[in-house]
Amino acid sequence: MSDTQTLDLDVVGAYLSENLPGFEGPIELTKFQTGQSNPTFLLATPSHNYVLRRKPPGQLLKSAHAVDREFRVQKALFDTDVPVSQMHLLCEDASVIGSDFYIMDHVDGRNFNEPTLDDLTKADRGAVTADMNRVLAALHDVDIDAVGLSDYGPPGNYYERQIGRWTKQYRAAETVDVPAMNKLIDAMAANVPAEDGQRTLVHGDYRIDNMMFEREGTNCLAVLDWELSTIGHPYADLAAVIMQWQMPAGGEGRGMGGVDRAAMGLPSDQDFVAEYCQRRGIKGIDNFGFYVAFCFFRMTGIIQGVLKRALDGNASNPERAIQMGQYVPVFANHGLKALEHG
Repeated sequence: MSDTQTLDLDVVGAYLSENLPGFEGPIELTKFQTGQSNPTFLLATPSHNYVLRRKPPGQLLKSAHAVDREFRVQKALFDTDVPVSQMHLLCEDASVIGSDFYIMDHVDGRNFNEPTLDDLTKADRGAVTADMNRVLAALHDVDIDAVGLSDYGPPGNYYERQIGRWTKQYRAAETVDVPAMNKLIDAMAANVPAEDGQRTLVHGDYRIDNMMFEREGTNCLAVLDWELSTIGHPYADLAAVIMQWQMPAGGEGRGMGGVDRAAMGLPSDQDFVAEYCQRRGIKGIDNFGFYVAFCFFRMTGIIQGVLKRALDGNASNPERAIQMGQYVPVFANHGLKALEHG
C-alpha cells in the first residue's frame, strides 16, 4: 500500500493517547475513497469514532492541502448556524505520520454523491436541496470578525486573487497544452466584476457531496472539505452549485443536465439562486455567468492538479484521478460558454 492508503496505527494510537483527552484504543482503520486531495481515514474505537485528515506525502504545490486552515475554520464555525464536525486536535509535527494532520469527530449521517438525490422521495429531494440553500446563506452571513476569521483571507479583489492563484497552480501542474484553458485564463482576467463591498467566508467547493445529512431526515449535519475556504466573495460558492448542476447527470458528471427537475422535486437554477437571494436580502445578481465561468475555471485548475499528482504517484485515488484528468478541456469549454451567455 502507498502512504496515502494506510497509517501506522501504533504511532497514531500512541500520539492520540498522549494528546487527545478521552481517547482509548484499539483503532479500527478505514480509508475513505471519496475525495482526492487530503487522504481521510475513519478511526473507529470501542467508545468513539474519529476522522483523521492529513496532507498527502511528497512534494506539494505551495498553499495546497492546508489542513491547518481546514481545522481553524471548522473550529471557528462550530457554534454558528453553519453545521460542522467538532474539531479535536491539529498536529503540525510531520515526523509523527509523515505529514500534518487533524482529528475531528466522525459525523454519523448520510452523504449524497449526486445532486439528483435518486434514492429520496420527491418531497425529501426538495427539502434536502432547500437545507443546502439555507446552510449556504448562513455561511455567507457569518460575522467573520465575531468568529475570529477576519484575517482568514487577504484583502483586495477576491476574483483577481483567485484567478492569479489558480492560473499559477494550473501552469505548475500543466501536462499538455489545452487551448480552451489558455483562452479561458485570458477571458477570466479580462472580465473581473467591480467590487460590490461583499467580503464573506467562502467554502470554495460547496456541493452536495461535501455535506452530511441526517440518516432519517433532511437537515444538514456537517459541511466537509474546507481546504479551499477563505475570505472572499459569496457568489463563487453559489455559482459552484449551479456549475455542478449543469454537468451531465450520472456517476461521471454528477450533475443534473437533461433531468426533469420539476418532476423530481428539484429546483431550477433560477429558483435556487432566487431562494438564496431572498434568504440574504439581495435583490438579484448581475452577470451571474461570470461567477459560473469562474467556478469552471477553478475546477479545471483543481482537476489538473489531481491529474499531475496521479502521474507523479502521489494521488489519493490514482484511478479516479486519471479519469478526472480527462475533464480538463471539458470544464474549460464550459467556462467559456458560461461567459458567453452571461
